[in-house]
Amino acid sequence: MIPAPRGRRSTRNERDALRPARLRPADVVRLGGTGLRTRPLRVFLSALGIAIGVAAMIAVVGISGSGQAEVDRRLDALGTNLLRVAPGATLGGGKTKLPAEAVRMIDRIPPVREVAATGATEAKIYRNERIAVGRTGSLAVLAADDGLLPAVGGRVRRGRWLDAATERYPAVVLGATAAQRLDVYTPGTRVWIGGRWFSLVGVLDPVPLAPELDAAALVGWPAARTYLRFDGHPSTVYVRTEDSAVAAVRGVLAATANPAKPGEVQVSRPSDALAAREATESALTGLLLGLGGVALLVGGVGVGNTMVISVLERRPEIGLRRALGATRGQIRTQFVTESLLLSVIGGFGGTVLGTVITAAYALSRGWPTVVPVWATAAGVGATLVIGMLAGLYPAVRASRLEPTVALAGT
Repeated sequence: MIPAPRGRRSTRNERDALRPARLRPADVVRLGGTGLRTRPLRVFLSALGIAIGVAAMIAVVGISGSGQAEVDRRLDALGTNLLRVAPGATLGGGKTKLPAEAVRMIDRIPPVREVAATGATEAKIYRNERIAVGRTGSLAVLAADDGLLPAVGGRVRRGRWLDAATERYPAVVLGATAAQRLDVYTPGTRVWIGGRWFSLVGVLDPVPLAPELDAAALVGWPAARTYLRFDGHPSTVYVRTEDSAVAAVRGVLAATANPAKPGEVQVSRPSDALAAREATESALTGLLLGLGGVALLVGGVGVGNTMVISVLERRPEIGLRRALGATRGQIRTQFVTESLLLSVIGGFGGTVLGTVITAAYALSRGWPTVVPVWATAAGVGATLVIGMLAGLYPAVRASRLEPTVALAGT
């Protein structure tokens, strides 16, 4: 274009002729996609790095959420109106005991529907009398009320529960973990408890509301006093109340169980144990999310590396576009868009992969599948941020290339 003579101002038409053309959004996306279509293998590997990080993040959150949903489902089915009473500690740190009459006193509270207890014994259980002393597999031997099973919502897997016909004799019911460690499942099999033989009458399913029973051998209350020198003091009392009266009953349980020393009584609910477990799981989830974040960062570095190499390889293209009138801003927009598209491909791929992993794991365990929406949104949002940051430096570098220097790179 011939410049205007000195002293004459440019006309409006001349200024319009010097104004660079604006790229529409569709043109920007098309330009960004061109670089991806010409290098499919490199694009796949870079997007895979992002996808692995997003999938790890979503799978961690999804599997944790699915497991929590299963616990909530079981608790809802069993009821959360179960209270647990146990002896606390003295001011000096010593051990205390609940009164032997604690169960009868608690049973007098009007809203209480069911009450049952277990009592710790000093007896040990072995598969047979030839097992070395001390190799108990961390199994406890507990005296149990005949009403324990309905109070904790437990079920018998094999055999039957203790009743009036068996609670006075050397008969035992094993929790699910105890049966597994002893490798004893068949009713009628004998096990060695407290220096004498006991006959197995039943094996329980896992008890979600009282998991301490899973690793226990349960003996009838009268039989424990007769054969195992049990002192008759309950170590744990399980109380079922009306749903509407849980808080009120909880408030009077300590004074009812031990009127002389209510401060030495602990009262808890299954939800308290659940909250403690949730705290542990949240710490583990935080660790795994950190690992997922590292994977995302590695994927972002891969995207940035891909974009830098792309700039070096496409110097002639950049120079030609600059020579034809493309502005620095348009060059920057092209490469940032390409980086964002690459990250979006990895983000959506990782979202699908993480959801599939969560669903497969939950299905294998019989859990409901839960994939929080916030985790999906966070994964996709993180990939967009990473894609923008990873493509920013290569885009600025590409925009600073002078047309002559870029074309000379051929």
